[in-house]
Amino acid sequence: MDKSSLLFLLLSILYIAGIANLASAATASNFIKSSCRTTKYPAVCVQSLSIYADTIKKSSYQLSQAALSVCLDRVVSAKTFIYRLTKFKGLKPGEKEAIRDCFDEISDSVDRLRRSIKELKNGSSAEGQEFIWHISNVVTWVSASLTDENTCVDGFSGKALNGRIKRSIMTRMINIEQVTTNALSLINNYASKY
Repeated sequence: MDKSSLLFLLLSILYIAGIANLASAATASNFIKSSCRTTKYPAVCVQSLSIYADTIKKSSYQLSQAALSVCLDRVVSAKTFIYRLTKFKGLKPGEKEAIRDCFDEISDSVDRLRRSIKELKNGSSAEGQEFIWHISNVVTWVSASLTDENTCVDGFSGKALNGRIKRSIMTRMINIEQVTTNALSLINNYASKY
């Protein structure tokens, strides 16, 4: 075979592989969009999970794991931010207490989400009642994490705590509440298929 034929064959193979990869990516993207339509915040869902399309493919399990990972990343980031706020000087007494309480709640949320990720993985190979038990644990812990996040926000209610600190925490917590609510919905959809 001459060099030009070999080059043509190689380019043809690469072209076909490229088309297959594009088709696979489009299929994964469509799966994510379709799955996210069932969530409370579909635009946030698609935006936060699209970067995981190569891993998710068309797997409800991988979609649920990715959604939990997004939650955990956002909560860990918020925990770091809130910890830094505890070191600020000149905070109002109510702010200081609300920040400390929020930090404790978010720390609990981090723990629950980490346990949920492990539990979902443990349940992925289970069947029947064992699968239901694992999923039940995941749903319980993610729901408790959502409660922790809401409790953090509740600590900043009232006009006395209005200001930059409250706004910066609320902005983060609203996004965390959205991705957590979406993750819970995706986990329930995954569980309903079994």
